[in-house]
Amino acid sequence: TFSFQGKDIHYEVYGSGKTILLLNGILMSTLSWAEYIEPLSSGNRLILMDMLDQGQSAKMSGPYKQDIQADVVNALCEHLAVESLCVAGYSYGGKVALQFALKYPKRVERLVLFNSMAWTSPWIADIGESWNQAAKLDGKAFYLSTMPIIYSPHFYEVENKWLTDRQSWVLPVFDNPVFRAAITRLTDSGLGFDVRDRLSEITAPTLVVSGELDSLVPIAEQTLMASKISNSQHVILAGSGHGTMYEASLAFASLLYGFVNIPKVAYSHK
Repeated sequence: TFSFQGKDIHYEVYGSGKTILLLNGILMSTLSWAEYIEPLSSGNRLILMDMLDQGQSAKMSGPYKQDIQADVVNALCEHLAVESLCVAGYSYGGKVALQFALKYPKRVERLVLFNSMAWTSPWIADIGESWNQAAKLDGKAFYLSTMPIIYSPHFYEVENKWLTDRQSWVLPVFDNPVFRAAITRLTDSGLGFDVRDRLSEITAPTLVVSGELDSLVPIAEQTLMASKISNSQHVILAGSGHGTMYEASLAFASLLYGFVNIPKVAYSHK
């Protein structure tokens, strides 16, 4: 751990080489990346971190704005004496990655944004409020308000046993009122977030990755990001919903690993 404004932040480091920092989605923790540790730390220095109100990091006592998480990332860089790194963020983590890239541009070598967006739209705000209302009830209500919109209907059908098995250990976590209170603060931290007019300031090579069937973050939002970040590429994973890290895990890992590690290539169109 290291201390940020008097609060302990949990992080993990694996392997050596080019540094990749993976930023969690809102419901995730470092434990969520277990299956990715071996492949992504092969030839790389992989850093996982629980942001404030996540996993093993300290819980907040009141409301805050999402950009504080970007300051946590910067504090981690200072703690580890990392001058620059490749930052990959999934969903909520992608929003934090955007704010980190804008606030600390010299720190970012390459940027990867999975299933994320550049603002908290009225659509996302209302979905977040529906989660908050379910969180006031119990873990099962919260589970049923979150999981169906995260995964595609096809994944629900084909991988129903996996989802059912996963529910057996997810529900006890969701039943914890401390967890649900933290998720509510995390959800509310994104209210008012909007960097759409600043995307052109991002100069780091950027990869935007979408799920074709993402019901939580519409592809149009991700297309917008790719169009406004000049040095960017946009990949759409066919048949995948919002949960690309589980629904298209091989493609997810391959895109991240390849984009981070491929040397700079200059193309001539003349």
